[in-house]
Amino acid sequence: MNVIYVLWLREIKRYLRSRAQIIGSLAQPALYLLVLGFGFGAVFQQAGQGSYLQFIAPGIIAMGILFTSVFSGIGLLWDRQFGFLKETLVAPVPRLTIMAGRTLGGATIAIIQGTLVLAVCILVGFRPESWAAVPVALLFMALIAVVFAALGTAIGSTLKDMQGFQLIMNFLIMPIFFLSGALFPLDNLPGPLHVATRLDPLAYGVDGLRGAFIGVNHIGVLLDVSVLVVLSGLFLVLGAWAFSKIQV
Repeated sequence: MNVIYVLWLREIKRYLRSRAQIIGSLAQPALYLLVLGFGFGAVFQQAGQGSYLQFIAPGIIAMGILFTSVFSGIGLLWDRQFGFLKETLVAPVPRLTIMAGRTLGGATIAIIQGTLVLAVCILVGFRPESWAAVPVALLFMALIAVVFAALGTAIGSTLKDMQGFQLIMNFLIMPIFFLSGALFPLDNLPGPLHVATRLDPLAYGVDGLRGAFIGVNHIGVLLDVSVLVVLSGLFLVLGAWAFSKIQV
């Protein structure tokens, strides 16, 4: 447990020291909120869907968590390049413990990032339907963070260079975001697109956040939670297996 705590704390400190990273990671969510939230607001309202800012805000929060948690896997590549990973792996502790500490650190950072994005959403006019549902929203934020932090660790464990990681992330993360329903309703989609959204893990997180914040669910809270819990366990096992295969 001490090793998990040390690695978790190291990840948090590394994040908090990088003020430029914190500020820069808020730029894209703010851009989506301001440009899309207000730009498409009139069209969305004319279609009888209400406020587009209210609709898009949970999806933007999920986006902030997604990018932060997955890209926490880049830390593995930095540590491998500068030798810290080798020092960690030769320590007399199970690799599963090391992986758990890093993953929890990445997930915690993603939750902090999601909370900062939520604050930005509130500043530009977003209002949850009920503040009493915020703890439920935090639960979904935590599940999204664990799922994709574990996935980022699994991917980072199999790669040895930054170029490969960036390439995979661009081909994987952008489709996950755009198919999640963060920017558009999931009602009345064409068949293939409907299937693709159901295969997207983030879709269940976005649906859960939207249900908690504004009371709008398309999939269902119980199914959202069940899928995210199962996927978090699956990706943690996958990440642990990939991490155990790293050569010192």
